[in-house]
Amino acid sequence: MKKQLVISSLLLLSLLVASCRKDVELLLSEVTVTDPGSSGAGRFAGFYLLNEGNMGSNKATLDYYDFVTGSYQRNIYAEQNPSVPKELGDVGNDIQLYGNRMYAVINASNKIEVMDAHTAKRIGQVDIPNCRYIAFHDGYAYVTSYAGPIEMDPEYTQRGYVARIDTATLQAQERCVVGYQPDGIAISSGKIYVANSGGYMGAGKSANYERTVSVIDLATFEEEKRIEVGCNLHLIKADQRGNLWVTSRGDHRNNPSRLFVIDRQKQSVSDTICLPVNNFQIEGDSLYLFGINEGGTATEKEINFTIIHTGTRAVVNSHFITDGTDRQLETPYGIMVHPETKDIYITDAGDYINPGFLYRFNREGKKQWSIQTGDIPAHFALLPKRRYTKN
Repeated sequence: MKKQLVISSLLLLSLLVASCRKDVELLLSEVTVTDPGSSGAGRFAGFYLLNEGNMGSNKATLDYYDFVTGSYQRNIYAEQNPSVPKELGDVGNDIQLYGNRMYAVINASNKIEVMDAHTAKRIGQVDIPNCRYIAFHDGYAYVTSYAGPIEMDPEYTQRGYVARIDTATLQAQERCVVGYQPDGIAISSGKIYVANSGGYMGAGKSANYERTVSVIDLATFEEEKRIEVGCNLHLIKADQRGNLWVTSRGDHRNNPSRLFVIDRQKQSVSDTICLPVNNFQIEGDSLYLFGINEGGTATEKEINFTIIHTGTRAVVNSHFITDGTDRQLETPYGIMVHPETKDIYITDAGDYINPGFLYRFNREGKKQWSIQTGDIPAHFALLPKRRYTKN
C-alpha cells in the first residue's frame, strides 16, 4: 500500500536516521495514509492514543487518528495546550471518554487530566495519588489509587482505594478502601469490581501478591466482599452478559499469567482460561487477547493472538493475525477493535525507550499499515462523531 508522508523539509534528516524498520511510516508532524474514509462512514470520527512514556521522563503524550481523512497526529496535547508547563505529565495509565470530556489518568503525576473530547484542550485536573484506572457511571468517575508512594516493598502496608469523583464539579468526594495496589476497574449490574494486584509486594523472596477482586456496592459505595481469583491481578472488564473477565500477571515463578471469568450472579470464578494475557478487549461476544509466553526466549518471544467467545468460553481463533506480520511486533502492548469495521489496532512498545508503533489489521487479520507513535503507546479512546449531551 502506498502512503503519503506529510512533513516539513526541516524534519527530513531526522526521518532518515530515526528508524531502520521496513514498511513503517515515521511520524514527526503528520502522516496521511492512502485510505481516507475507509473507516469514516460509521459513528466514530477517530480515536485517541495515550502514550505512557517512561516513568520519570515526563513524556506521556496524546496522539489522534482521524478515520475520515486518514491522518495521524502525534502529541496533540502539547499543541492544543502550549501554556501547560509540564505538558501531559508522567506515565499515562488510562484514558476514557465520558460526555463531552476526555479523562487521562496520569499515574506518576498523581492526577486525572480532563480535556474537551473534541479538541483535547485542557479543562482541569483532579488530584489522585498514584492513580491507575478509571470507569464511569451516572455522573461519577471511579478511579483506582495505590494511595501510597511508588515503591517496591514486600512489607508494604498501605491499602489502596477507589475515589468517587463528581464529573460536573471535578471534585473527589469519597473513598472506598479496597486491597493492596488496585488496578483495573469495571462496573456491572450495580457493582464496582476492582482487581487488586499487590504489585509492590512482589519483590524479593517474601513476595506476597494480592489474589482478590473487591466488590463495591454502587449505591452505598462500600466494599461488600472480596472474590478469590488469582495472583497479581491486573485488568478487569465486563462482557455483554455482565460477567467479569480478569487477567492475572502471575508471579514469574510458579503461577503463570492467566485469564479468569467471574460469574456476576454467583460472585465467584466460573472459568479459567490457561493462556498468558498481556492485554485484551471485548467486542460483542468476542474477546481479543494477546499474551507473551514466558517460556519464550529473549530473542524469539512466543506471542499468542487469540479470540475467545465470551458466551461459550471457547477459543474460536488461535491466531487472528493471519498474514505473518505479527512477527514484526516486538512488544505488543495496547489493543482496540473497531466496533463497526472490526479492524484491529495493536500497538508495539518496542524497547520501551524509543517511540513505538501502531499497526492496523483488517477483520481478516491482514496488515493494512503501521505508523510511529510516542513512547510506549498503550491506551485507546474512540471519539464519536456526534457530541455527547451530558458531562
